Amino acid sequence: MANVEAKARKILIAVDEGEESLYALSWALSNVISENSKDTIILLYAKPPRVVYSSLDGTGYMFSSDIIASMEKYGHDVADCVMEKAKRLCKDLHDVKVETKVENGDARDVICEVAEKLGVDILVMGTHGYGLIKRAFLGSVSNHCAQKVKCPVLIVKRPKSVA
Repeated sequence: MANVEAKARKILIAVDEGEESLYALSWALSNVISENSKDTIILLYAKPPRVVYSSLDGTGYMFSSDIIASMEKYGHDVADCVMEKAKRLCKDLHDVKVETKVENGDARDVICEVAEKLGVDILVMGTHGYGLIKRAFLGSVSNHCAQKVKCPVLIVKRPKSVA
């Protein structure tokens, strides 16, 4: 039988400020990505939408352009910090291509849309491991994505013993 080279895969890994996503990235690097593969890892950060505040009496709040610019800068700084940490974890990969993508919007929608648009082979993401009550109030990004995307989804739960 002829030696058939494995198809290069596109692996989307969702990252955020939480340790859970960096653990999922580390786990995927150890268990999913093979060192000499021609895989492409796409690190995705969904920058939360800017919150618009308004008062109940209809007058609303006015933000100066300085405050809005400061909020925008903070959002960019957080995205840069998350991506730098994630890229550092990938630094020792040799034949694996690493791309980064920062998109604006709700993480649930952004992750699903990017997975679909890029036609990825697998989506890897961490989970906060919320209980039933918290999940009911906050929703589960990983559960939402597992239900919506067409590719396989690998949800990595960080063990409690990992500090």
